[in-house]
Amino acid sequence: MTDWQIATVIAQTRHTESARSLRLALSEPFRGLPGQHLDIRLTAEDGYSTARTYSLSDVRESRTVEVTVERAEDGEVSPYLVDVVEVGEPLEVTRPHGGFFTWDGTDPRPVQLIAGGSGLAPLIAMIRTREVAAPMVPFDLVYSLRSPDRMLFADDLRQIVERHRLPVHLAYTRVAPDDKGRPVGRLGATELAEITIAADRDPTVFICGPNRFVEHAAAAMVAAGHPPDRIRTERFG
Repeated sequence: MTDWQIATVIAQTRHTESARSLRLALSEPFRGLPGQHLDIRLTAEDGYSTARTYSLSDVRESRTVEVTVERAEDGEVSPYLVDVVEVGEPLEVTRPHGGFFTWDGTDPRPVQLIAGGSGLAPLIAMIRTREVAAPMVPFDLVYSLRSPDRMLFADDLRQIVERHRLPVHLAYTRVAPDDKGRPVGRLGATELAEITIAADRDPTVFICGPNRFVEHAAAAMVAAGHPPDRIRTERFG
């Protein structure tokens, strides 16, 4: 049986028209792992309830966590979380779950992150944890998104780039800023091999995003020489 607790929304960050992050104060503190997710349940006045799973985008504290939600137009939970719930209101949540798609901060091996769209959320949790737990571990991020107005965690990424904390490769698939030299389009296997950490450095590869993006990126990394058991994937849609 799932154990639920009441969490309180204490802050929110609007990333795009269709996505925002919610910081939750927990009634029963826990320590999540970067890459995990939790369930959020909504219950209507007539007793009907439904729950959905959302990635944790910040697990650095035990008394608060952050979840990041992108609205699914036909969703039952995400429209409420993105557009309706306000700071100060309660939400029912579970403890974090998921163990395969997690980063261990004690592992000194390089980490290659590849995100498609809102798949950036659990990878940001890894980046944020690295900042406080293992800043010397080599990290690299590839982020594929449709257009600049769909970017999540823009402030985080700007600071990462400005302070040279890790390489960030942005790949716009439909519309790109005028100052970007890369042509608009899907990330190809050759390009991925060129901009990611080489297989001979034995990185752990985390790939998160829509199904087709994850399958394409994982196949490209295997073709580039990365052993399948060094590639971890999380997908949605």
